[in-house]
Amino acid sequence: MSLPFFRVAAIQMVSRAQVEANLRDAEVLIEEAARCGARLVVLPEYFCLMGRQDTDKLAVRERDGAGPIQEFLAATASRHRIWLVGGTVPLEAAQPDRVMNSVLVYDPQGRRIARYDKIHLFAFARGAESYDEARTIAPGRQVVAFTIEPPGAAPLRIGLSVCYDLRFPELYRALGPVDLILVPAAFTATTGRAHWEVLLRARAIENLCYVLAAAQGGRHENGRSTFGHSMLIDPWGQVKAMRSDGVGVVLGDIDPNLIARTRAELPALQHRVIV
Repeated sequence: MSLPFFRVAAIQMVSRAQVEANLRDAEVLIEEAARCGARLVVLPEYFCLMGRQDTDKLAVRERDGAGPIQEFLAATASRHRIWLVGGTVPLEAAQPDRVMNSVLVYDPQGRRIARYDKIHLFAFARGAESYDEARTIAPGRQVVAFTIEPPGAAPLRIGLSVCYDLRFPELYRALGPVDLILVPAAFTATTGRAHWEVLLRARAIENLCYVLAAAQGGRHENGRSTFGHSMLIDPWGQVKAMRSDGVGVVLGDIDPNLIARTRAELPALQHRVIV
């Protein structure tokens, strides 16, 4: 029996240094995605703030379960009757000079159903370009996957990750078999040109699942340039939909029949051997 498709959307933004402005921008794009039939919508990393200084995120951090960013996500998911993935929100950490960089997932009733704290913290230095997330972010310690059961569609097991996590395939193996991997990100233009698409396609191919990546994509007020190229990739590693740069919505369909057929034809997940 053929199973129905499930429409998803990745939101691409060029986030600014003001939370309120970013939430307004996100609302417009989420509404567009929902109007086009998306039932799961993913926002990019730092959707709510791309500060002028790395420490700006400390000023807007929220207590887990309370705050205007979390209230926005819950209300927006409920209003549009969608699964909404806010990737990422600065939540309080144990250290006063750090935040957790957290993906929060809300169901169509506005209830939070999953939280993932980014495990791998980005660092890069080349010439005048330098980043070190560990200065202001505390790492997570646990992988997270969750299952949704959409009415009229097949259940989907979904794995969470963020940006730099993409370079660590063992994280995705630790999730166990999933139907869809989500990657909210703010890949730099430098590393994105070199590695973004090939890493996303590799994660889809080796896990025989869909990958949906929602990226930042442009020149930000703090001078940072992000690569964009939000995309949906199928279990065979084919890019099904993509936006290069700028602000917009990437739409595509998850076909559970393709997942099952690909895994039957190429049972690599069953052949895995730990040595």
